[in-house]
Amino acid sequence: MNHGSARRPQRNCLGFLFALLVLSACGGEGAGSGPLIVSAAASLSFAFEEIAPLFERETNLKVVYNFASSGRLAHQIEEGAPVDVFASANAAYVDRLAEQALIVPESRHRFARGALALWMREDSPLAATELSDVLQAKRFAIANPAYAPYGVAARQALQRAGLWDRMQDRLILAANVRQTMQYAASGNVDAALVAVSLGEQSAGRWIRVDEKLYDPIYQVLVVIKDSPRLEAAHRFSAFLRSESAHAVLQRYGFLAPEAGS
Repeated sequence: MNHGSARRPQRNCLGFLFALLVLSACGGEGAGSGPLIVSAAASLSFAFEEIAPLFERETNLKVVYNFASSGRLAHQIEEGAPVDVFASANAAYVDRLAEQALIVPESRHRFARGALALWMREDSPLAATELSDVLQAKRFAIANPAYAPYGVAARQALQRAGLWDRMQDRLILAANVRQTMQYAASGNVDAALVAVSLGEQSAGRWIRVDEKLYDPIYQVLVVIKDSPRLEAAHRFSAFLRSESAHAVLQRYGFLAPEAGS
């Protein structure tokens, strides 16, 4: 069992609509001007918010993040959203964009591997020490497997543990893993399956789920082909492979990726 600790206030996450307003304000400066827009899986939010100032200091380039589920972000890119870099928690969404020739193929690489945790508040009535204890929960949350990679992993873990069918009457689906975490942190559910990168940064109790119960959650980064800031996008991609970026990711519970993409 792990106990989280209170975290300093997070730097404000800029939503996608605000990112568009920023771009509009910079519209008169030329096609390649304005901040670099990075659409990233919600599980990366804490780590990427810490990586941003490191990248900005080294390159003098500004970054605006758009955090959501990987499936939602991929759909936005397909619809023509002005995105420069896509960091997905599931390679399948990158594959989908590649099939439509929307990415720079050689930019694609795995930069981390996520992990799944069962998280609950300190005052949660659920005193879980293993995954099967979720059967004691009255309300239990996971991210929606339809478009959230951590939701897919959560469903796999529950299915392989023989718990999925027995949890249907108490299961709450969230839009992404960050919202799943919020449901549990607010007490709206007794517990949730979330990313370790989010769970260990929040005050509460959590246990790491056996990785044999779900497929690897690879974090994959790619540059979007139509980006007007290709040079900056490639610099962000390169920075994510640096020792300083890896140190941040490791601190937030991400594991080293295996070879390939």
